[in-house]
Amino acid sequence: MNGKESFFKGLHDGVPIGLGYFAVSFTFGIAAVAGGLSIWQAVLISLSNVTSAGQFAGIEIMFAAGSFWEMALTELIINLRYSLMSFSIAQKLRRDVPFAHRFLVAFGMTDEIFAVSASQEGKLHPFYSYGAMCAAIPGWTLGTLLGAVSGSILPDFIMSALSVAIYGMFMAIIIPPARKNKAVMAVVIAAMLLSTLFAVVPLLNKIGSGFVIIIVTLIVAGIAAAVAPIKEGES
Repeated sequence: MNGKESFFKGLHDGVPIGLGYFAVSFTFGIAAVAGGLSIWQAVLISLSNVTSAGQFAGIEIMFAAGSFWEMALTELIINLRYSLMSFSIAQKLRRDVPFAHRFLVAFGMTDEIFAVSASQEGKLHPFYSYGAMCAAIPGWTLGTLLGAVSGSILPDFIMSALSVAIYGMFMAIIIPPARKNKAVMAVVIAAMLLSTLFAVVPLLNKIGSGFVIIIVTLIVAGIAAAVAPIKEGES
């Protein structure tokens, strides 16, 4: 596909992501304003970061008057997985894709955009990522804006429902390719089981969520690459 076709396909695939982000970012907007940030400060954070866990951790450090070093280390740990995802997606781009495009694709990398990008057959056009970003980032930012404006107007049960919406959306992304490919299904199940171990086993459950994601990703992806590698002809 050319750039235009890739962009609109990415935009189409990004609409469900944007809707999910819209729902979840409501809670961030409310939390940010409740903690003392202005509406536009909350919106700027969402527009420039696009990372739910990182943003929530960041504002907690702000409210606690934490140091810049604490902020930098926390964000590095939580968001380091996006570097791994960006490296992976970079392998799907054509070799002649300029660095500027690779940089922009990495900037807009999120868990859900990575999932839909990785599931694309063949080489990935950077404009596919741009299309997905054009749906996802406005959804996340607009949700933050409305959440910040609405404040505590919405009842608690609605906020609880919105907070889990993104998980249902993510399941909708990973289940179709898992049903088509047994290797993908095995990776998903292995990642779930390993994540469960880190949640319930003593000592392991003391490890931060950011490190857990990185460790699980490296272990499961490494084993999958060794046991069921993608042949050059298939990629």
